[in-house]
Amino acid sequence: MAEVVLETVELQKSFGGIVATRRVDLQVHEHGVHAVIGPNGAGKTTLLSQLSGSLRPDSGEIRFCGRRITRLPEHRRSLLGIARSFQITSIFPDMTVLENVALAVQAHAGHSFRFWAPAARQRSLVEPALRALEQVGLEQRAGAQAGAMSHGEHRQLEIAMALATGPRLLLLDEPMAGMGPDESRRMVEILHGLKGSHTMLLIEHDMDAVFALADRITVLVYGQVIASGTPEEIRADPEVRKAYLGDDGEGGHA
Repeated sequence: MAEVVLETVELQKSFGGIVATRRVDLQVHEHGVHAVIGPNGAGKTTLLSQLSGSLRPDSGEIRFCGRRITRLPEHRRSLLGIARSFQITSIFPDMTVLENVALAVQAHAGHSFRFWAPAARQRSLVEPALRALEQVGLEQRAGAQAGAMSHGEHRQLEIAMALATGPRLLLLDEPMAGMGPDESRRMVEILHGLKGSHTMLLIEHDMDAVFALADRITVLVYGQVIASGTPEEIRADPEVRKAYLGDDGEGGHA
């Protein structure tokens, strides 16, 4: 069995009277893709925010590589090797693709954003930036202005920015959001290429992508885990089929 990279124990978060995550137990194994699915309002992004450190749980525990990180702030988790992508891309449109990724490397190392200008000329920043761009298929676009790229390329760039920091764990928040079929297929190919060398926790509404990528799937409904297992086990689970996948087990509502 592969090492457990990330683990949560009875993770709980409420907003007023609404329980967003209810005693969530989760284990993410090294070099695997663990998908979290569920209908809107299930608590998926709230869970991811607690894992990244942008939101503090009310109770429960988060462990990363055996270390308790429940109270660690977001930037400390980033330094430990947790990188997050967001539903909405966060890039610098007036910079080149390479400058965006080099800046991510520079910021991760603790340098000020005020010194971004020379970032694309420093070997220590450029080399990991170029490796990351190659991993997502954007190496030929290194000199392009980021703001001129397509939505799908923006998502690729954001993942390159995360990869360039050398993370132990990638938290991916709906990487296929807003994409057309061709862009989604391309993103699935990219993420599939990262399997085996990177550990990923994936939140995604595109069930075709989830079943193409995931080694394990956890289903959240109203903040509570109703099932967790292999894709085959999740497809066959009658409670999951009723609550989320639909009676035929082939579809799902967003």
